[in-house]
Amino acid sequence: MTQPAPGSRDPSAHDPTGHGAPALNHVLYLHGFRSSPASFKARMLERWLGEPRPQVHWACPQLPPSPAQAWHLIRQLSDRWPAEGMAVIGSSLGGYYATALAEARGCRALVLNPAVDPARDLQAYIGLQTQYHRPDEHFEFRPEYIDELRSLCPATLARPQRYGAIIARGDELLDWREMAARYAGADMLLLEGSDHALSDFEQHLPWVRRWLTMGQSAR
Repeated sequence: MTQPAPGSRDPSAHDPTGHGAPALNHVLYLHGFRSSPASFKARMLERWLGEPRPQVHWACPQLPPSPAQAWHLIRQLSDRWPAEGMAVIGSSLGGYYATALAEARGCRALVLNPAVDPARDLQAYIGLQTQYHRPDEHFEFRPEYIDELRSLCPATLARPQRYGAIIARGDELLDWREMAARYAGADMLLLEGSDHALSDFEQHLPWVRRWLTMGQSAR
């Protein structure tokens, strides 16, 4: 019997729906730069999805610093999932990875203050870094990771309607205009305030629920 991967929950129940759209049965959450599966958004979503939908396979891996290695792990976790029944959710750098996966697999993606050009933005972070949730744990962000980032994501989105996007005008790290332009045509929630971490994320869970359940036919 195959065991769930670390950071995942894989119940055996199936959730058929009578709505003409595929049942949501796999959700992959991808955290941001220097973050981890301990992200409050990841934990909130796992609890929130697990209560009404215990049949959903949830995966939230710890991503390695190398984008190439992170991409390998993401594909290893999700390549056997049917694209029509899965959704990937990504925050910040995780939103960039989520976009790359959606373009590669044709699945739906929900991006939360997504990084649009991390190869540009993360050049200032080359060197020794600490994790937000484990300040005593260090990792090195290497110069070659910039080229790895550049190779991952296509310049344009094949089908923007496959995407949902929550973008905060109050993001103190990323330009909301650049994010909004990148995901033009997506189902977008543009917040007047908030911040990069989306500290008010709980308020937007009903919108996330609607996107996850009603957006399944937008492929």
